[in-house]
Amino acid sequence: MTRPDGAARTALGPMILAAVEHHEPPDRRLVDDDLAEAFLPARARLLVNLTRSGWLRRAAYTAAERRAPGIWTSIACRKRYIDERLSDPLNEADAVIVLGAGLDTRGCRIARHGALPVFEVDQPEVVDHKRAVLQRVAGEVPSSIRLVGVDLEAGNLMDALQAHGYRPHQRAFIIWEGVTQYLSTEAVTATLASLSAVAPGSRIVFSYVRQDFVDGTDRYGADALYRQFRQRSGLWKSGLVREDVGEVLAEHGWRLVEQVGPSYYRDTYIRPTGRDLAASPIEWMALAER
Repeated sequence: MTRPDGAARTALGPMILAAVEHHEPPDRRLVDDDLAEAFLPARARLLVNLTRSGWLRRAAYTAAERRAPGIWTSIACRKRYIDERLSDPLNEADAVIVLGAGLDTRGCRIARHGALPVFEVDQPEVVDHKRAVLQRVAGEVPSSIRLVGVDLEAGNLMDALQAHGYRPHQRAFIIWEGVTQYLSTEAVTATLASLSAVAPGSRIVFSYVRQDFVDGTDRYGADALYRQFRQRSGLWKSGLVREDVGEVLAEHGWRLVEQVGPSYYRDTYIRPTGRDLAASPIEWMALAER
């Protein structure tokens, strides 16, 4: 199998985080994903299993905070936000599309409750790995999950989706989590343009990194994160200006419904747990509909 590129390899971190969070007592969890640990490679599963101990969980969180204040909390909360919007009773989707799916478990979690088709899109080598993971965890790839190998930098997203059974008349719930910053501005624009072909009533939820962090004009106290993803690896390529997101979406036929960031996470997810946490202002979430 071809070795995944740097951006693809970063998919492991958020799933480790979700798996560690699952060892918190239910009333203290920021996100609840009971499959996250099973989807990890053996060594990562062993490390995550150690965090059943509360002091080791706290040590893992403290180490993450030193490197990137608030990022652990933001990633957990964005996952919670997406799960809630996906399970909203008013969400009448005919299909789910997950862009940059990586090790995301939502397809399997959805398959527990029905046959709603889930199109998991990622680079071909990542899709091959995901297929092996699903066979290990579930015994087979669930029939409702369609694994779609396509590089968003190369375009042809809608062609690839249709080749795997998606039809433009289907109302889609599109998840684009932790991906946009790894794409060029041109690829982000091209992806939004391609998705303009989905049916009215479709929704898209996506995360983005603030443009001023990508530019380096405001690092929000996360110098180590900036050095890693901008200066050393260059993996983070693009960002968005929060005040411009609605206009960017409107150019491709989407209407911005809401944007959420650290204050929303604090009031909605963090305070009820009683944990002394703060989310990062670097990354935001946007929800839009057609």
